[in-house]
Amino acid sequence: MTITRFAPSPTGFLHIGGARTALFSWAYARKYKGRFILRIEDSDIERSTEDSVSSILDAMHWLGLDYDEGPFFQTMRMERYKSTIQKLVDNGRAYHCYCSKEELDQMREEQKSKGLKPRYDRRCLHSGIKKDGVTPVVRFNNPESGSVVWEDLVKGRIEISNAELDDLILARSDGTPTYNLCVVVDDLDMRVSHVIRGDDHVNNTPRQINILKALEAEVPLYAHVPMILRDDGHKMSKRTDAVSVMQYKEMGILPEALLNYLARLCFGHGDAEIFSLKQFIEWFDFKNVSSSPARFDMKKLLWVNSQHIKQSANSELGLIVKANLDARGIRSDDGIDLVQVIDLVKSRVDNLNSLTYECSYFYQRVNISKEDKDKHLTAEACNILDTFAVGVADVQWSIDAIKQYIKDFCATNGLKMPQIGMPLRLKLCGTTQTPSFDMILYLLGKDEVLKRIRG
Repeated sequence: MTITRFAPSPTGFLHIGGARTALFSWAYARKYKGRFILRIEDSDIERSTEDSVSSILDAMHWLGLDYDEGPFFQTMRMERYKSTIQKLVDNGRAYHCYCSKEELDQMREEQKSKGLKPRYDRRCLHSGIKKDGVTPVVRFNNPESGSVVWEDLVKGRIEISNAELDDLILARSDGTPTYNLCVVVDDLDMRVSHVIRGDDHVNNTPRQINILKALEAEVPLYAHVPMILRDDGHKMSKRTDAVSVMQYKEMGILPEALLNYLARLCFGHGDAEIFSLKQFIEWFDFKNVSSSPARFDMKKLLWVNSQHIKQSANSELGLIVKANLDARGIRSDDGIDLVQVIDLVKSRVDNLNSLTYECSYFYQRVNISKEDKDKHLTAEACNILDTFAVGVADVQWSIDAIKQYIKDFCATNGLKMPQIGMPLRLKLCGTTQTPSFDMILYLLGKDEVLKRIRG
């Protein structure tokens, strides 16, 4: 069975690179009717926080990436890790190291002076000397010869010589297990078949494969997906870039749009730019995943988001917009049909915050800026509006009748459309940037239109 996992560390929020990894892991499991596991790698007890765990779970829920098992927490599995470490020691595949920090520093300096790559020289493996009063760490007895080879599903064949690998620490002096040991045991126990993660983990993979082989366990398949960079080619920064998944929610990005965009950063299916999660699951294959770093383009994300907004059902958008309006103290549950309003304005926006604003002026009077008043609400314009209001009061309220009245009004008074359109938009909506103003009149209703023109 295909079993994938997403294993974030709860030392911060879920970032967009992690979200893409979660998406690929989730989609691969769904494609092959397998299992998707969520695992919280909280073995770094000092840096892990409950707030980070909550933010990760909230982000996964918002994205709609449901998991079949979990969340599992490494802190609940410490005894299992310790028993595995002891098994490796008993089998000679791990050993106790009593070297002090000073000894290790001196060893590395001597290696550097000789032009050698700094690495542990295995002195404790060969000497067998124990030091009284010193609590040792446990090191992995890495093979000294040969190479670690695997066929990466994204990067192709990767081969790393064992001579390049250190005898990494499996357990610290306080007995707590380290990252590489915990990951191996978790993947083994959870029967993970495909490890999908960022390519910053490539250096961990040969170490983990060697530990798995030492445990006589089956090695999973690996897929290392490329990093996401800024549009200038530099790494994304917490200080200058929106890297938290939930920041995009606050920006008014739809979750399906964010996932669509993240998938397209290194995945391609012909010329398809806009697709659903269902389509992505059908199409997804690592053969179509690029190994090159991807560049994040906020303008492109907003365009993708605008397309998903246009394709979304008005009723579904209505639930989001109503909640946003409620949070601003704006009632939208009586009078004008919010679904009709959304249908009118949604093609004009590229995010849900703008959609909420475009809907808001149908439900509350918007303050007009002094600049707009001075420019568009001159004495002449106000006289035109007063005359317009007198005639519109007698119009039968249908969209066709409203359009005809506007056309006749301009012809009778020798006006061009902007001469009535600009001040009318401003009076009705508080802004000159609006959809077709005949539709605005129709949706607002006659009484509200007259109230706003005369107000």
